[in-house]
Amino acid sequence: MTGPLLLGVRHHGPGSARAVRRALDETGPAAVLIEGPPEADALVPLAAEPDMRPPVALLAHVVDEPGKSAFWPFAEFSPEWVAIRWALDHGAQVRFIDLPAAHSLALRDEDAPDQEAREEDSVRVDPLGVLAETAGYDDAERWWEDVVEHREGDAFAALGEAMGALRESYGDGGHSRDLVREAHMRLRIRAAQREFGSGDEVAVVCGAWHVPALRRKTPVAADRALLKGLPKAKVDMTWVPWTHRRLARASGYGAGIESPGWYGHLFGAPDRPVERWLTKVAGLLRAEDRIVSSAHVIEAVRLAETLAVMRGRPLAGLTETIDAVRAVLCEGSDVPLALIHDRLVVGDDLGEVPQSAPAVPLQRDLAKQQRSLRLKPAALEKELDLDLRGDTDAARSRLLHRLRLLGIAWGEPARSARGSTGTFRESWRLRWEPELSVRVAEAGVWGTTVLAAATAKAETDAVGASALADVTALAEQCLLAGLADALPTVMRVLADRAALDADVGHLAQALPALVRALRYGDVRGTDTAALAGVAAGLAERVFVGLPPACAGLDADAAAEMRGHVDGVHGAVALLEDAGLRDRWRAVLRTLAVRDSVAGVIRGRCARMLLDEGELTDDDTARLMSLALSPGTPPAEAAAWIEGFVGGGSGGGLLLVHDERLLALVDGWLTGVSDDAFTDVLPLLRRTFSAYESGVRRSLGELVRRGPGSSASAPTGTGLPPGFADDLDQTRADAVLPVVRMLLGAGAG
Repeated sequence: MTGPLLLGVRHHGPGSARAVRRALDETGPAAVLIEGPPEADALVPLAAEPDMRPPVALLAHVVDEPGKSAFWPFAEFSPEWVAIRWALDHGAQVRFIDLPAAHSLALRDEDAPDQEAREEDSVRVDPLGVLAETAGYDDAERWWEDVVEHREGDAFAALGEAMGALRESYGDGGHSRDLVREAHMRLRIRAAQREFGSGDEVAVVCGAWHVPALRRKTPVAADRALLKGLPKAKVDMTWVPWTHRRLARASGYGAGIESPGWYGHLFGAPDRPVERWLTKVAGLLRAEDRIVSSAHVIEAVRLAETLAVMRGRPLAGLTETIDAVRAVLCEGSDVPLALIHDRLVVGDDLGEVPQSAPAVPLQRDLAKQQRSLRLKPAALEKELDLDLRGDTDAARSRLLHRLRLLGIAWGEPARSARGSTGTFRESWRLRWEPELSVRVAEAGVWGTTVLAAATAKAETDAVGASALADVTALAEQCLLAGLADALPTVMRVLADRAALDADVGHLAQALPALVRALRYGDVRGTDTAALAGVAAGLAERVFVGLPPACAGLDADAAAEMRGHVDGVHGAVALLEDAGLRDRWRAVLRTLAVRDSVAGVIRGRCARMLLDEGELTDDDTARLMSLALSPGTPPAEAAAWIEGFVGGGSGGGLLLVHDERLLALVDGWLTGVSDDAFTDVLPLLRRTFSAYESGVRRSLGELVRRGPGSSASAPTGTGLPPGFADDLDQTRADAVLPVVRMLLGAGAG
């Protein structure tokens, strides 16, 4: 029995793809055998569906552990894809002959413990890199272009001979698992020859590295011995969309190609590839409002061809075209080249698979919702602004939040491009990655629909949550995602955890998320009565436990507690409960005057009371005088200043407009001893460096002339500088139209 037609290729090589198509046209085999998992044989007919558009990938995952998965990507210029389409168009059989995914995925567990040791003991050989270096090239991509992509004719014989020499020198090249894979390939090839005949009736498309091993005559018993006792797992396989960007990564068929967009152009261009490529570049730059003319393109073509001649290359390659683009179209700048590399050299093409492809029920429900909500997955990142007052945008928001809860990060919340701070708007950053198909398969264990799966996962996460803040965050997620069925379970767990948790820090950390959930519930029409009761009870427990919890803290603990105080203050401000607000102000007064409380917390509480109108200017000045008195340690006084005027609270403007407070700070600072000043300087620099440059400049001018020395200083009126005894009615009336417009009431 003569050997089959062995077509050794480079995965995702357009030159190899063209050569494979020519070889198949010339020989017309009855069967085409392809390096790939045999479980995919049943999926081959889907490649002929009109809705199938590469790049796509075969996805195999273990049924019980969907996270244990593997991809076999195909681009339009992949030799394997060309072979599949040729066979389907000519009525030939297609068989995958690599080691089954059931074995290769199961072998990962066995490989894991000693994988690092094996990698240290052996060197993994890059065949193309070795051949390029032998030929005097320092770039394997450039060598491949010169010997394959830019030359006519088939290189199968030459590549097979070169790989044979490499296998003689390097053995398995550090790829020990290849010996098992090649044994399975040989067995499958023998079976196909018995079925379809010998010679050119069977064509094999595989990586050129495997050709010497598949050509070698080995006993059947030896091959079967290598495969005996291999572990096996139950796997499912389907087609999933892929992207050009992911082709650049070495996984499955990933050959680590750096320019899939360029290779796709070489495969698809009928003639004059350099001219057509530079025309694409010019179109992209014009779309970005850069001035590019036909003369620029002509000169770039000439320069690329001249560079190819000077460098001894048969045709201008990617390196020459990039150099020409930089010099002619980009005027020597590398900034536009980043855009060209991202959009054209790599590309953001996202493939499509037919709806008839096997998929878990959750994937089908997600695809249905994507179509109904007009949220088509795309490889290119895009911004999405949602108005939650509309039914469609509200449904989109719920879907994205449910997917995030399931660990499917298709969308990430982003800052609104419109600068809106209202709760009726949301902004998302969407980008579909192929790995999300694996996440969808993993999430399929929770339910058959997105709603059911998110509900089940939320309930399970609530019961298993270890921290109270995790449960409150989950309650917020349930409201954002519209999981009404999961909310009772989450609220019951939240109430139980809140009743048992005695840590005030945990309670304070949990309250803001709960209050945010209340606000979102108002916009989304969700019943939040249960949340309101839990939030009120949580706030009461924080009010009781906060004063003793703030006593005797070191600097780090005080800074953390200050963050909790800020969070509770913001949360109480959002609650529509006047009684709770009064209770909170009483807690702030207690903290502001208690000596055992850390200075940064006392200063922060004093500032909150001042902003709330609960402290007069005289009361504030008295508290500051006490905090900055000579008997107070300088570090404690500096911490009080940080709490009062630091943390982005507008403290700089307060000091600018109230020179009496500035004079107190200035008097204390000038009285600090040299040794103590060195200790408090980092804290003060951190406080004042947060101010805007204009505020710092104004403070500097006030300090230079001396606080309180201004001619506009108050004269016993109790008013700060710049304020008169009586209201200037004319100036006040002039402001009213602008205020009315800002409030939406119109200028009239």
